[in-house]
Amino acid sequence: MIRCLIADDEPLALDLIEGYIRKIPFLELVARCSSALATLAVLEKENIDLLILDIQMPELSGMELAGMLGNGPKVIFTTAFEQYAIRGYKVDALDYLLKPISFEEFLAAANKARNWFNNARPKSVNENEQNRIIIKSDYKLLQINTSRILFIEGLKDYVKFYLEDEEKPILSLMSMKSLEEKLHPDHFMRIHRSFIVNLDKIKTIERSRIIFGKHYLPVSDKYKEKFGEFIAKRFFT
Repeated sequence: MIRCLIADDEPLALDLIEGYIRKIPFLELVARCSSALATLAVLEKENIDLLILDIQMPELSGMELAGMLGNGPKVIFTTAFEQYAIRGYKVDALDYLLKPISFEEFLAAANKARNWFNNARPKSVNENEQNRIIIKSDYKLLQINTSRILFIEGLKDYVKFYLEDEEKPILSLMSMKSLEEKLHPDHFMRIHRSFIVNLDKIKTIERSRIIFGKHYLPVSDKYKEKFGEFIAKRFFT
């Protein structure tokens, strides 16, 4: 996850970028600020990876703030004025977005940031091992390759793992929330309070339901927009 902070003195601009961030699974919004000084206060307390930073702000401009960061967070600039673009790249900004900003433009900048962080960060053990998880079931520890998972069903304090080539699901005592945090967001998505699906295994969708053999999984209203964006990107682009 890339931990983000938005800084802009226009509330509508903050709302727009916040909405975009919440649509992108690998971005996490930590804070939103209406001035560079408020941004500095947050940076003293929080670990921020990426600033989405408006250039023209009161007291201290976004460009001046970026010049103070040194080896701190990376920056994506936003502004209504095209003449700042060259200066933006002089402070090593990842991207420069000219208002009004479309979701497609913001997504492209976010992907550029993800590529930068993927190349800049050393691979940790957890990242290298994201293709498998270890669970406890029937007093045994089982290692599951996540590529075998079709979908996961939540049942109060338990979850059921439905795997390829397995007739019966595997039952384990754990929460859907903790499990969701372990699974790679590029491959798994929550579609309902009770279901997480392997996006790479989806073959059939019928009337807002994903079909895995005899199982029909509903996509709830809460997740329909996010899932619809995935479908549009995966199958129609």
